[in-house]
Formats: sequence, structure tokens, C-alpha cells
Amino acid sequence: MFAMSKTAANNPTMGRYIAFLRGINVGGHKPIKMDALAKAFASLGFQSVKTVLASGNVLFDAPRTSPGALTQRIEEKLEKTFGHPVGVTIRTVAEVQKLVKSDPFKGITVTPQTRLYVTFRRDKTSCGLKIPYESPEKDFQILNVSVGEVCCVLTLSPGPRLHN
Repeated sequence: MFAMSKTAANNPTMGRYIAFLRGINVGGHKPIKMDALAKAFASLGFQSVKTVLASGNVLFDAPRTSPGALTQRIEEKLEKTFGHPVGVTIRTVAEVQKLVKSDPFKGITVTPQTRLYVTFRRDKTSCGLKIPYESPEKDFQILNVSVGEVCCVLTLSPGPRLHN
């Protein structure tokens, strides 16, 4: 999925991270070009910077440090560069790979009306939600809440139950 970069593989002081940016390029609001975003990350000294489509997701290598320290540096740089605050959530590649390996949507029948969502929470404390949760209309489910993530299923047009 996310191959280890040569930089991170050859230098144990470097880590491979993914930055998930909030609220950019949605409906034409707060547009940020991906090449400008990559340049902003590179200007922070990050290496092997890659953006993912126009999603606001950025893969990069940086010296190993706390996600909070990285988040603060990135948010300050993005606000200065683009003129508005941009929320950032950081995960290591290993954390995302662990989530994928856990197969949080196992047992879900995917149709053209099905949307699978993972929301990465900056606050890595427990939510206190009773899980699994299903809306009264049965068109929305929260399947899993873990420390830092919420996995949900949305059905665009209600139909039979999603989970067996």
C-alpha cells in the first residue's frame, strides 16, 4: 500500500507519515493546489513528499517526533502560506497499515450506494459511544471506534440492513 521510502528505510531517525488535511478543496472552498501543498511540505525540510489527487492527503518523510509537534509545524506553515487555518491530522504509515490489516469493514456488503468512511480523530482518547450504532433509518452505522479512528458506513438510499 504505502511503500517505505528510501529515505526512511535507510535512516532510522526518519519516519514515514501521512498528513490528512481538513476542509480544503471541498465544493470550491479553500482551494489549495497540490503542487503548492507539496512545496509547502518540502519547505519544512520533509522529504519524499507526495500528494494524493486533490484530497489534501500528503505522504512524507520527516525526522521522528511526536505527531503533535509535526501537526503544529505543518498547521503554522499552511496558514502562513495559504492565508487560512488548515486542520491537520497525522498518522504514521504503520498506523494506517495496521488499520487496513484489521479489516474494519469486514462483513459489509458494498453496493453503488454504499460509502465506507474512516474518520481520523486528532484526539486519541475514547469517544464513549455505544458501538455498534445504527441510525433509526438504518442508513448509517458506526461499526468501530478505536483510539483515534471512527469507522462508519453510509447508505445513500436506505435498503436492507448492511451488516449481517
